[in-house]
Amino acid sequence: MMKKTRFFLGANSADGFYSLYDQLGRPEETYDFIVLKGGPGVGKSTMMKEIGRRAEKQGLDVEYIHCSGDPRSLDAVIIQQLQVAVADGTAPHVIEPAYPAAVDRYVNLGCFYDVERLKERRREVIACTLGYQKEYARAYSCLRASRSVLAETEESVAPLLDKEKLRRRLKNIWLRERGKRKKRMGMEKLRFLGGLTPAGRCWCEESLRILCSHIYELKDRCHLAAPALLELKAMIQADGYDVLLCMDPDYPKRIEHLLVPELELGFVTTGRTFALTETPYRCLHLERMLNQEQYRLMRAKLRLKERLAEALEEEGAEHLRAAGEKHDELELIYKPFVDFDGVAAVTEAESRRIFAQI
Repeated sequence: MMKKTRFFLGANSADGFYSLYDQLGRPEETYDFIVLKGGPGVGKSTMMKEIGRRAEKQGLDVEYIHCSGDPRSLDAVIIQQLQVAVADGTAPHVIEPAYPAAVDRYVNLGCFYDVERLKERRREVIACTLGYQKEYARAYSCLRASRSVLAETEESVAPLLDKEKLRRRLKNIWLRERGKRKKRMGMEKLRFLGGLTPAGRCWCEESLRILCSHIYELKDRCHLAAPALLELKAMIQADGYDVLLCMDPDYPKRIEHLLVPELELGFVTTGRTFALTETPYRCLHLERMLNQEQYRLMRAKLRLKERLAEALEEEGAEHLRAAGEKHDELELIYKPFVDFDGVAAVTEAESRRIFAQI
C-alpha cells in the first residue's frame, strides 16, 4: 500500500533556523538528487508537488518535506523506491552538489525570470527581503528568551524524576514489542514532525499514524523524556532496527519522538506545544514519576514561568507571522515576471527522466 508521509527538515528555534537538510539521503543510496535553484515565486514548490503527485499515481511511497517558512510550500520531495530526491537548494538551506551529475545536479528555474522587468522592481525586492530578514531576527531573539525561561524550569524539575523507573518502563516495552534481533547496527534518520512557523504551530501528526500502529505516548510537559529516549534509541539500534528520530523543533539537538517503522512502533512525546488528536495505544504519565511532595511545592512557580515563556514565544510567533507576510509580498512581486510555461516544460522533462526507470 502506498504511503504518503510529511515532515520538516528545518525549524525556527531559539538558535535561529536549524537545518537537517543533510538528511535528505546518503549518496550511496541516491540515484538522482535534483537541487532546484531560483528565487521567490518561480515555481520550485509547484514542481515538487507535481512530481510527488505523479509518484503517488504510480503507487510509490512519497515523503513530502514542508517549508518551515511557509508550511503550504514544499522544500523537498523524496521517492525512496526510485532513490530520487528533489529539493529547494536556496537559502536558508543552501545545497550544493557533492557528486555533480553522478548523483546530484542543479536545475535552474531562475532562468525563467524576466530579468529586465524585475530590475525595475529592485527597490521593492530589496525592501521586502530586508523586511522579512529583520522579522526573523526579532523572532529568534524572543525564542531565545523563551527557551532561557523554560530551561530554568526543566533544570529544577529534572532531579525529581525517577529516571530508573522510566528507563525500566521503556526497556520493558521494547523487549515486548521487538522482533527477532539482527546481526547489524541499526541506522538512524532525522526529521522534525513540525514546529513554530509563520502560520503558527504546524504538526504532521498523520505521518505518525501512517508509520506506527502502536504509539506509546509520553506525557511530558517538562521535557524530561529525551535522555531516556536517547538510551532507548541505542538499545533499538543495537538490536539491529533502524530508527526515525523526530527532533524537538524548539531544542533541535534533543529527541522528541522515536519511531521504529519496520515494527510500526512509536514513542511520542506530548506536552506544552504538541498533543495527539487520537487515542494512543498506551500512555506513560511522566508527571506521576516525579517526587510528588517536592513537585507540589514548586508547581505554582513553574506555572508562572511557563506563562512567561509562552508570552515570549507568542511575541516570537508574531514576528514570524510578519516575516511570512513580507515573504508573501515578495512572491507577489516576482510571479508576474515568471515564464511558467517554461517551468512546466522543465517539470515535464524531469518527470519523464525520473519515472523512466519504472
